[in-house]
Amino acid sequence: MSIRNLEYLFAPRRVAVFGASDRPGSVGATVWHNLARGFRGELFAVNPRQPDLGVPVARDLDDLPAAPDLAVICTPPPTVPDLIARLGDSGTRAAVVVTAGLSASQKQTMLDAARRHTLRILGPNCIGMLVPHLGLNASFAHADAQPGPIAFLSQSGALVTAVLDWANHRGIGFSHFVSLGDGADVDFGDLLDYLGSDARTRAILMYVESVSAPRKFMSAARAAARNKPVILVKSGRSAQGSRAAASHTGALAGSDDVFDAAISRAGMLRVHTLHQLFLAAELLARFRDNRSERLLVLTNGGGAGVMAADAAAHMGVELTPLAPELVARLDAVLPSNWSRANPVDIIGDAPAQRYVDALRVLREDRDSAILFIQAPTAIVPSDTIAEALLPLAAEHPPRVLGCWLGHGAVEPARARFRAAGIPDFPTPEEAVRAFSFLRQYHRHQAELLETPPALPEGLTPDVSGIRRIVEAALQAGRSWLTEPQAKALLACAGIPVTPMRTTAPDPQAAADAADALGYPVVLKILSDDITHKSDVGGVRLDLHDAQEVREAARAMLECVAWRRPDARVEGFTVQPMVRRRHAHELIVGASIDPLFGPVILFGQGGTAVEVVADRALALPPLNVTLAESLIERTRVARLLRGYRDVPPAHRPSIHRTLLAVSQLLADVPEIAEIDINPLVVDADGAVALDARVRLSPDRPAGAARFAIRPYPQELVQTLHWQGQQLTVRPIRPEDEAQHLAFLEQMDPQDIRLRIFYSRRSIEHSELARLTQIDYDREMAFIATRTGPDGRPETIGEVRGICDPDNDTAEYGILVRSDLKGRGLGRLLMQRLIDYLRDHGTRRIVGAVLRENQPMLALVQRLGFSIRPHPDDPELRWVELPLQPAPV
Repeated sequence: MSIRNLEYLFAPRRVAVFGASDRPGSVGATVWHNLARGFRGELFAVNPRQPDLGVPVARDLDDLPAAPDLAVICTPPPTVPDLIARLGDSGTRAAVVVTAGLSASQKQTMLDAARRHTLRILGPNCIGMLVPHLGLNASFAHADAQPGPIAFLSQSGALVTAVLDWANHRGIGFSHFVSLGDGADVDFGDLLDYLGSDARTRAILMYVESVSAPRKFMSAARAAARNKPVILVKSGRSAQGSRAAASHTGALAGSDDVFDAAISRAGMLRVHTLHQLFLAAELLARFRDNRSERLLVLTNGGGAGVMAADAAAHMGVELTPLAPELVARLDAVLPSNWSRANPVDIIGDAPAQRYVDALRVLREDRDSAILFIQAPTAIVPSDTIAEALLPLAAEHPPRVLGCWLGHGAVEPARARFRAAGIPDFPTPEEAVRAFSFLRQYHRHQAELLETPPALPEGLTPDVSGIRRIVEAALQAGRSWLTEPQAKALLACAGIPVTPMRTTAPDPQAAADAADALGYPVVLKILSDDITHKSDVGGVRLDLHDAQEVREAARAMLECVAWRRPDARVEGFTVQPMVRRRHAHELIVGASIDPLFGPVILFGQGGTAVEVVADRALALPPLNVTLAESLIERTRVARLLRGYRDVPPAHRPSIHRTLLAVSQLLADVPEIAEIDINPLVVDADGAVALDARVRLSPDRPAGAARFAIRPYPQELVQTLHWQGQQLTVRPIRPEDEAQHLAFLEQMDPQDIRLRIFYSRRSIEHSELARLTQIDYDREMAFIATRTGPDGRPETIGEVRGICDPDNDTAEYGILVRSDLKGRGLGRLLMQRLIDYLRDHGTRRIVGAVLRENQPMLALVQRLGFSIRPHPDDPELRWVELPLQPAPV
């Protein structure tokens, strides 16, 4: 369930308070008072005692003149399930259950009763919610919220009231202010879906303790974040105590790091305090269009400039070096003792005109934002400076951030900047931090829209070979693959591995294997019971002859017997010693997060991997762009670019490894952990020297467990059409250039008839939205064939966009203008209809121009009903049921 009936929750015409009271300090009295003083719709009070509230009080639901759109329930826990059932029978479709203390069985009975009527429940155990533009305060908060463009959602009731008090003092207004409580029904995913398309909401702020339904949450978050800033603070950042981990990946992939990876993938912004939450919200609301990566600092005090510079260095914000020509222009307007560097210190005795002249020069650098810092002086009032600066500082696009240091003396100047829509911060550190949030937000947004290059060639795993290895291990009762099995599995997945020989636990057998491979070699112990071989002396490197191998094998057996007498030793593995000059040791791994499912890890590898702790996480599925972003979030990425006489590492081989692991997690549900450490990479490529793979018969991986639905390869079809081979498949992000070529070949009239779009050009951001889709909520099938140049070309497209409830899908279709009338449109429409029917979508609909008779004829042949559009006489509304009518 998602946005169904949420309009009754957030835009009710009639509200009833059950448990409305006159008892001072009671929840029922507070909720009633909050609603009665501002709600502009019909308001009813219900209480069997019929207290004196100044209006008629109904004894029971049946005594109300009409069923409420929204019920606010403040009655004892045992009464709630039956009341919800009766409200559903009466036609009510939303309830705020403020009541706390429901038992698990009472809560489930309440949900079962609500589900029969699709009655949406906020709570239980919540403060309630406020919709200020309606005067709706269905809560027991101590104050009303001011109207504004920000939605605030919180799982903590105490924080709701604290934030409300803080925001009112700061003059921050809200479109919606919601306490989720237990979140038994309405959750973050539902609210993100609803508010993501709400015109009154320009930014969504969230305080999150936990997330349910991760795939729904990720789909909703990605959709909302494309439309407006979504910023959250999440509690529980500290480690949940130490736990034993059988792999390096398991030890490094903490749950909070996984949550960070999910937030980044969705295009949201995470901050770490409530203060930062509103700091970021204020900047994004007023400064969102600024795309600067660097910062210029203009100040009248050297100390304030140093504080800003220190904060910038700490937060990774680059201060713009001053170009010689910019220094020359500043020389012309500033005294000779100005700083001649960034921060630009114009000296404490500066009159108002000096500020104006300096700001005018700095604005010539169009690639940098400007942080203006002023400490009050007796030379000129701060308000006079603010008045003089406003014509420049308030210009669009926004370039200036304000920081008026002090309190009373600068308050008029601060108020003047705020009134003009210029972001203002009390300290240089907070201003720089807010700017860093802006950069991070824009980077997340750019990743959402970045077009990945073509997929690497030859990345086709040997799935049958992988399945044989996995099934053999599970049938033998093994959870951990042996190193030979793990490397064989990686080889089947397309990851280069070193050749290997397996021997009995006999030193001479190990020496014979080394002779066959050639020297130098690496000798390792082979035991199901030993997870980290190095820890028990089970690895010897760089052995140059048979004698060294025999001696190392004897010593290894003795050491293992002493350190792990319980371990069963199956034998040795022998492999060539890989010597690569300028090579880097990396780790690539995967594990299963309890909430978000499969997670991929990348970082600096080797035996000290956990000590170095240089790693980043990402949610699969990955493409090349996402793989590169994962690499760049680590410190080792700087080494991989090359330095001094060390050439850059071969990045495509790392990409291939990451994509292969991503595909393994989708194809092999039994995978529970993967540890490739080290993956050795140099300028020539990558090779896995060691690997561990853990399996589970519980099938914790697989595409169905991904928090983001991967590319549905199973939907690709090859068929014959008009005497040629045609591929009909879901669109991919990598198709952007091919899709642009398709659209550019369309006749403008065909574009207008199909999608009411008349422009000849299409922006990258629009192309990205067409090709980078959420396969859980949208499907676009393209028809491709081999073009005259031997490369695939798109000749048709059909698209179905589902609502969050998968109730209705709206379709759109395009066939290349020179191929109309050959049956391709019908083929594509039937493919979409079949898919949506299997997907459980209830109906498919569309709006068709009345003049587009060929399309109307096509949908009529496919069984659609056609009727006038209720809002536009030039349109026709077409609809096809996809599921049997409910009995």
